[in-house]
Amino acid sequence: MKKIAILGSTGSIGTQTLDIVESNQDLAVISLAAGSNIDLLEKQIRKFKPRLAAVWDIERAKQLKANVKDLDIEIVSGMEGMIEAATVDDVSVVVTAVVGMIGIRSTIAAIKSGKDIALANKETLVSAGHIIMPLAREYNINILPVDSEHSAIFQSLNGEAPEKIHKIILTASGGPFRLKTKDELRNVQVEEALKHPNWSMGQKVTIDSATMVNKGLEVIEAKWLFNTSLDQIQVVVHPESIIHSAVEYIDGSVIAQLGVPDMRLPIQYALFYPERRNLRSERMDFYNLGSLSFEKPQDEVFRGLPLAYQAGAAGGLMPTVYNAANEMAVAKFLDRKISFLDIYEIIEFAMSENKNIHQPTIDEILETEQMTYELIESRW
Repeated sequence: MKKIAILGSTGSIGTQTLDIVESNQDLAVISLAAGSNIDLLEKQIRKFKPRLAAVWDIERAKQLKANVKDLDIEIVSGMEGMIEAATVDDVSVVVTAVVGMIGIRSTIAAIKSGKDIALANKETLVSAGHIIMPLAREYNINILPVDSEHSAIFQSLNGEAPEKIHKIILTASGGPFRLKTKDELRNVQVEEALKHPNWSMGQKVTIDSATMVNKGLEVIEAKWLFNTSLDQIQVVVHPESIIHSAVEYIDGSVIAQLGVPDMRLPIQYALFYPERRNLRSERMDFYNLGSLSFEKPQDEVFRGLPLAYQAGAAGGLMPTVYNAANEMAVAKFLDRKISFLDIYEIIEFAMSENKNIHQPTIDEILETEQMTYELIESRW
């Protein structure tokens, strides 16, 4: 019986992870953690019967505790609760699917407790890759990528020596605005930006896909996950989302992972690695697939990607600034306070205004995140 913890159980990745649990009788959920959606969390608790549940919002945690007083479960809250959920004794894999910086401390605690990490929280490596990856090596634990692209790279590397990588080919769908010009993007509405052509994701990630910021974050993640330089990571727009990513080796061979768009596949692969299991899902039909197409990213239009390379090259605190500025900008766009193109302006402004520190501590990372939020609020 493999025992797991899910941080971010009420989000898109978390709910799909629970779909995997439901289909595999030798998986047991020991702890769950969520932000504030206690209605869904209560349903998950009653169905999967974890020993512990954490809620970030303290008042909502109190309400949940009252709602499940008939059950034998411990309800905890705040950062301490998140860490407790990530470090339960007999858990072997922690799925980190929370959104935002709150995932960093709980991931570090899980690593120090000897848990393998099924990683779906981008901020963990984007902001703290210089801390997380050495720590994982020190404690001899696996960082198992859950993002479809990073899982594809991980699978394409299986059995190959990392030093034989010539180039990582990171594919991008291009999002809902792939063929639009900058002028056409000036007045796009929230509803348009949320219509992703291939994937079903949360609102924030869907907007990030539309701006190509999501791909920028994935570039920085890939650098840390696979110990490569940014120059070795090439983004290719692939609208069909069939090739999830690929690796080109020094001999010119390219090994790719293909499949229909279904996040349950990389989640299940991370949970059972190195074993492969049957997954009840749509299968790829090559006869009906038709052609696959590839395009160069339009960096002059979708500036989230070149700004990410700039932040990644600067290192230190700059990826944190990039991520925090985008997080604030996306929230403002979803609230209809700024335009779509303002997202790029906010990111670029924040990066130009912040001083960099190389090898920052966790405290410095979190302080910079808050300072970036305050800087943006003072201007927009």
